[in-house]
Amino acid sequence: MRITLVSLHTAPSPQALPLATAFLKGYAAETGVAIGLEDFFAGDDPRACAQKLLERQPAAIGFSLYVWNRAACLAIAAEVRRSMPRVLLFAGGPEATADPHGVLDGSPLNLVITGEGEQPFRTLCTRLAAGAPLEGIPGILLPGAAPRFTPATPLPGLDAIPSPYLEGILDFGRYPGILWQLSRGCGFTCDFCFDSRGQHGVRRFSLERIESELRCFAKGGVAQVFVLDSTFNQDVKRAKSILKLIGKIAPHIHFHFEVRSEFIDRELADLFAHITCSLQIGLQSADSRVLHGVGRSFRPDDFAARVGLLNESGATFGFDLIYGLPGDTLAGFRRSLDFALALYPNHLDIFPLAVLPGTALADRSAAIGLDHLPHPPYTLLSSPSFTAGDMAEAQRLATACDIFYTRGKAVAWFNEAAKALKVSPSGFLHRFAQWLPTVHGPQIDEKDLDDRAVWRLQRDFLDSAFRRPGLKRLLPVVLDLVDYHYHYAAALLTPPEKRPGRTTDGGKLLRAPLRLAGSVRLAEFHYEILEILDAGVPDIRRLADTLAPAGSCAAIYPSRDGVCTESLAEPYFRLLERLNGRDPAGRIAAGLGLEADEAARFLLFALAEGIVLRG
Repeated sequence: MRITLVSLHTAPSPQALPLATAFLKGYAAETGVAIGLEDFFAGDDPRACAQKLLERQPAAIGFSLYVWNRAACLAIAAEVRRSMPRVLLFAGGPEATADPHGVLDGSPLNLVITGEGEQPFRTLCTRLAAGAPLEGIPGILLPGAAPRFTPATPLPGLDAIPSPYLEGILDFGRYPGILWQLSRGCGFTCDFCFDSRGQHGVRRFSLERIESELRCFAKGGVAQVFVLDSTFNQDVKRAKSILKLIGKIAPHIHFHFEVRSEFIDRELADLFAHITCSLQIGLQSADSRVLHGVGRSFRPDDFAARVGLLNESGATFGFDLIYGLPGDTLAGFRRSLDFALALYPNHLDIFPLAVLPGTALADRSAAIGLDHLPHPPYTLLSSPSFTAGDMAEAQRLATACDIFYTRGKAVAWFNEAAKALKVSPSGFLHRFAQWLPTVHGPQIDEKDLDDRAVWRLQRDFLDSAFRRPGLKRLLPVVLDLVDYHYHYAAALLTPPEKRPGRTTDGGKLLRAPLRLAGSVRLAEFHYEILEILDAGVPDIRRLADTLAPAGSCAAIYPSRDGVCTESLAEPYFRLLERLNGRDPAGRIAAGLGLEADEAARFLLFALAEGIVLRG
């Protein structure tokens, strides 16, 4: 007997690794059923997907359902049903668990698996292989079942589930990154979230298994890992142990963690800073009253102090914000935006409230007047305190923040630019949101904007904002900051090319064709860029008052110790600009009036630093 488990992803990405279905395959392996995994992506033609599944000739096909793929998965299932009317079709996952009757009723599915799927799926496999009836399996909903049915008992020990990595179930070499589950469950009860419904509390995989998987990742050359735990640092001692293991075994893999601020102390902040990682903190709102209304507590001073530890350590972090929470207003959301941006997050992810089925908020949504989509993504349309117009304005602010601040990598200078304009951070974004349609049309698709296009938008907007009386003199400093951080980020994100062996023969180097390394950025500035960087927090007015606009040229490039900024005399800068990989470097240097010895010394330095390479 053959069963195919389907994962449908938003796009090829680290999140596309089919971890949930791999867990099922490993746990049911002893049943003797042949279980295959199939990946599809949003936008794939349902008929083509169905045809690919039919070619496997499975006896059953299962779909892993989430908010974002429910409709697409059911469309594929409908196509399969038309061609194979006798095949068993089923679904599981968060969406099937949250809305089991809604998923099953009127769909082509034969059954739904709810909750933790390993035990129900294994029992399903056993009964299918034996030709036994499927009624009465805990955790499985069949058509016509009562509204309340017997749930599956969660596994008491998670290590009973074979590791998809250690057992070779998943070939993570096929994916740009992987998902890693260290625990299941959530110790909190946020009303808008489904994680804590059902069994409350957290179960954890053993540290021994975690260490073995880490060694597997390091050996396999994994580039990045998304940790799935709802709150990685709830058990602070355990979190510190895992971070120390990462620092010892896999320091060069990039990890993504979801954390809570109240569990951050100085030691934990330092441990995060000493590995390659980014943190996501669910702020959601900066209004204690609003958060209390959805089952969360919040102390602004404590939050700011603990985030300050991350800033002091140099750890990279971002925040989540939700607009449209019960009792919140557009003005309140803007205050939350101001609070968040004042803490210098690396990025902000801003979402409209989704009233998810099965959550405490959904249970009372009608009573408190939440008008929301009845189907995925369940987005709030309006509430007594947040009108439809307010939701649209909040969405414009969210888009402006994503483009200008997050994608524009503006963390280092954004607050100072707003201060120079004498506006709040949300006021700054409001101005940008109003300006954007005047240059990009009323409908902007962020997917059409690459990093360079975002940088040009930043420059154009700031040029218009600072050309007003009394502000124009500040514009050169502002543009230098924007340009530097754009080039810095580009150098940081571009892998350096392999350096050649060292040489001390400058004459030979002058006779060779050289080229600029692909990871090097050349930039010109109005001020001496190193003076701006040495000033620390970039107080724009003070810099304009105290620095001389003498101009500078720089090479910005990645090295073993991070990104370097080398301020260059103009002839050396022009030499780097003109290296083309074809003409001898000495001939180009001579054309610029550089003495041979002088050019050779500089090129030896540039070659050693990886700024130039042989053509």
